[in-house]
Amino acid sequence: MNETVLDRLLRYVKIDTQSSEESETYPSTAKQFDLLNLLVAELNALGLSDVSIDKYGYVMATLPSNVPQSDKAFGKVPNVGFISHVDTSPSASGANVKPQVFTYKGGDIVLPGDPSVIIKESENKELKNNIGKTIVTTDGTTLLGADDKAGLAIIMTAMQTLLNNPNLIHGDIKVGFTPDEEIGAGTKYFDIKKFGAQFAYTVDGDSPGELNKETFSANAAIITVHGRNIHPGSAKNIMVNSIKIMADIITRLPKNMSPETTEGYEPYLHPHVLKGEEEKTTLNFLLRDFNTEGLDTLKKKLEQIIEEVKPLHPKARIELDIREQYRNMREGCEKDVRVLDCLFEAAKRSGFEPKWVPIRGGTDGSKLTAAGLPCPNIFTGGQNYHGKTEWASVWGMEKAVETVVNLAQVWVEKSR
Repeated sequence: MNETVLDRLLRYVKIDTQSSEESETYPSTAKQFDLLNLLVAELNALGLSDVSIDKYGYVMATLPSNVPQSDKAFGKVPNVGFISHVDTSPSASGANVKPQVFTYKGGDIVLPGDPSVIIKESENKELKNNIGKTIVTTDGTTLLGADDKAGLAIIMTAMQTLLNNPNLIHGDIKVGFTPDEEIGAGTKYFDIKKFGAQFAYTVDGDSPGELNKETFSANAAIITVHGRNIHPGSAKNIMVNSIKIMADIITRLPKNMSPETTEGYEPYLHPHVLKGEEEKTTLNFLLRDFNTEGLDTLKKKLEQIIEEVKPLHPKARIELDIREQYRNMREGCEKDVRVLDCLFEAAKRSGFEPKWVPIRGGTDGSKLTAAGLPCPNIFTGGQNYHGKTEWASVWGMEKAVETVVNLAQVWVEKSR
């Protein structure tokens, strides 16, 4: 099992683990077990303890502490966990992934499987930091799956590094791998007590040196328009076309509150799945704001639009359903700043001038933090998640491994 982080990434991305928002099972797709069961075998091969997988697909294991019991200089070292998810986004295919590994020499990258898919230098600021370094891309026909198989590879390689170097002192380290993160259900049945960590970190970020302690607060919204269908030949004054009514709703969405027009701490209202025919049309939205109270503002905006459209189509019925997803984890992470201070120090030791960057999205850590397990996020070196232009920096992954290894040691030092 003495493999590089790249070896592991290339093996993991070839396993299709795409999750599904349409499923009513958990995990949402059985194929996620293909990778989860492989990880169980690899954790056992590495020699970790208490390796388990439950019916929901949660994989857990422990790297036992090697803190010298005779050394009275050490206090009680908290159990620290590292978590990544196995599933890939429903937004693009994760089947038959053909990773391309090469030294980046600058410029745009035309992907061989579909030359119309181009990773543009102008859109990828991290590319300039990888000139002369090895990167991994897709072939242009699928996503890569570095989100979050890079995280899996980083954690596994960090555990291997600690096992191979017993001089690196660490406390009990808990490892957790989850399904269904991409559809917002990664922690639905996660047993925090069984996991056994007092503090944890998701390894699910992107640019090297960037650390995350805050995410959006998030709700989902579904607008459903109920119309009436009848043969078009006899439709006059009878048909109520729900598709056209939904179009009236869409045209009224604020153009300055979309993902493509916002950045930083700006909120957004994002329609992302549209399904329909004359009788019934549904539109799924993502509502995102770093201030949880701002989600009510976004809800009211949708309600206002619906009220504007209703008089135009009195025979239609329009419904709005709001569902809570996750909340900003900043407050929970700042309750005990050791979880942040140790991560910052570990990244510094890896050669970075680290910076805290807000995540314009969420992680498993959002819900775990809300449930009482503080869980900031660590970079992976991946970029352009959820699409065919996804790519990963091998140097970034290696630096993430180094940061995880450093972090395990920093926690021991802070307990002296």
